[in-house]
Amino acid sequence: MTPFIDRTTVVDILCQSFDTNKSVNYVVKQGKYRKQRIRALMEYSYDVCQMFGKIYLSDDGSACALTLMPEQKRTSLKSIILDVKLIFSCIGLWRVFKVLKRDSMIKASYPNKSVFYLWFIGVRIADQNKGQGSALLSEIIKDADLIQHPIYLETSMSENVFFYKKHGFEVYKELVFDHKLFLLRRFVCNN
Repeated sequence: MTPFIDRTTVVDILCQSFDTNKSVNYVVKQGKYRKQRIRALMEYSYDVCQMFGKIYLSDDGSACALTLMPEQKRTSLKSIILDVKLIFSCIGLWRVFKVLKRDSMIKASYPNKSVFYLWFIGVRIADQNKGQGSALLSEIIKDADLIQHPIYLETSMSENVFFYKKHGFEVYKELVFDHKLFLLRRFVCNN
């Protein structure tokens, strides 16, 4: 379980960073309340990672990341309540099967072993391109290497693929929805 890191700060950073993200907007029901739905998704993600992963926040509070250990994820009353709340506050009942199908296609690409899943990493818009994202990703890589878990993630932003490749990730698969989704991984470095 992750020690407490201010939820509002993390959610604010992620909402700002992922406002125009194709993958996030594919999951989130569009319309007048789209921004509130993105906030609901980020709050849900924070809560899930608080229970089954690790939350990172840079020292200056400008960058954050949510990571998950999928094999630690357990069904509980709290996790069911969070899932139901996500359906009604973010996805929309009629879109659940579309989102579940997408999720199962992604998960089918994972290996049958423990992984360190990088769910979200974001930097405040005003602080982007200053190295905070790279510093945070380096810390995540160090933590994953320490426990001998490969890191898996997805991005719909083709411009982010180079960023991840620079840090030792490889694109191992591409999925197509109404956008292209790049699936990346980084194997453990035994230095």
